[in-house]
Amino acid sequence: MKLSLISFLAATGYATAASSNPFAPKVSANTAASAYTAKLVRGAKVMRSLEGQQQEDGGIDLTNYSIKFEKCQFVKEFAGEEGGGEDGQFLQTKRFIIFRLCPNNSCGSCNYDFGEYLVDLETYLQATTEFVEEKQQAMCETCNGCYDQAYNNDGGDDNNGDNQNDCSGIDVSTCYEECQNIENMENNGYLDASEFIECQALENNNNNNNGVAYYAGAMCASSGSRIKIGVFTDEDCSILAENMDVESMLYGDNGAMKLSYHKIKSVFPESDCVASCLQEEEQDENNDGNNYQAAETAEICQTLYEAAGKCESIHGFSAMKYYNNNNGQGNYYNQVRNEEAVCNYMSNVMSGIYDPSGEISISGGRSITGGGAATTGGQKFALTFFILGSVGLAGYAAMLHQQLTKGAKSTLAQQGGAMA
Repeated sequence: MKLSLISFLAATGYATAASSNPFAPKVSANTAASAYTAKLVRGAKVMRSLEGQQQEDGGIDLTNYSIKFEKCQFVKEFAGEEGGGEDGQFLQTKRFIIFRLCPNNSCGSCNYDFGEYLVDLETYLQATTEFVEEKQQAMCETCNGCYDQAYNNDGGDDNNGDNQNDCSGIDVSTCYEECQNIENMENNGYLDASEFIECQALENNNNNNNGVAYYAGAMCASSGSRIKIGVFTDEDCSILAENMDVESMLYGDNGAMKLSYHKIKSVFPESDCVASCLQEEEQDENNDGNNYQAAETAEICQTLYEAAGKCESIHGFSAMKYYNNNNGQGNYYNQVRNEEAVCNYMSNVMSGIYDPSGEISISGGRSITGGGAATTGGQKFALTFFILGSVGLAGYAAMLHQQLTKGAKSTLAQQGGAMA
């Protein structure tokens, strides 16, 4: 999914007013400003794909960096020229992940020489869970080999040990149990939560929904610090089904199923790195020490870097500086030109101005949705007090007016009798 949105400003004539400030006042924050900044995020991508750059000039070197998860956030924005779709809604929900590329072994701090990036939730989860799965497969392959050597072999050494695994430092019993749990997940009543990264219908839900269609998909949780699978009422997984647990709607051949987050939980560690951008070297099959390989950027970092909106200059990201100094500014001119707006957009997403559903939430609980405003309890009390007070004052004024009118008539009557 691209980070793109046709600006609603152009259609409503507010483009000029918002161009100097993406969050300009007097324009609904969930409408024009969001559309404008989203358009800039789209424009912040590099003009050519990273793969094309690698073929021509080697591409940017990210091998000294690691991926760090920062935040998950839903953001509601105008649907642009789609016109709100079949349901007539003019707002659509974007699902964003903000992550950083931090210098290796510094994900706990990461306060300089880093890049900050914005990418859609689905792209992030697909890239990171694929990485985790490959890592788990490699681990289990090694573990199973070591288990066979430790428990199933008679001490023989076929081919002079050429087929033996290096099992030093491996806790065979622990890793073997973990790998068996993964392999027999469904038999144990679990489904892999990563299977629901893309929004999909909950078809087998034991017919307890009275004909109502529900959908499962990834969503942000715990104020954006975690990712989980939620239940939604629309096929885009943008309208959350409140107070519904996805596990209560999952059924398999053996009955009710639960979700295993063994992959997804690895892509949002609190302070650790998600993955290193240094591609691991392939094993030296000949054990002759001649399997040297030049450092390469790992595929997970290539994928996310290419797809993301970028905020790098203000954080002193040295990889971009080095690349531009050696290859010219042309490849990234569009990114640099719009980087201030992109960085501001990320800053607003990080600052907490959006609630979990993607609405903009102003201090005091006031939320803005498509140009409308919902008042807080305090505001409602003040408004009620003001109305009742106004009514009371109006009544008191009417009473005074009536008394003065009666008094004037009585005085005139008395004066008329005296004159007679």
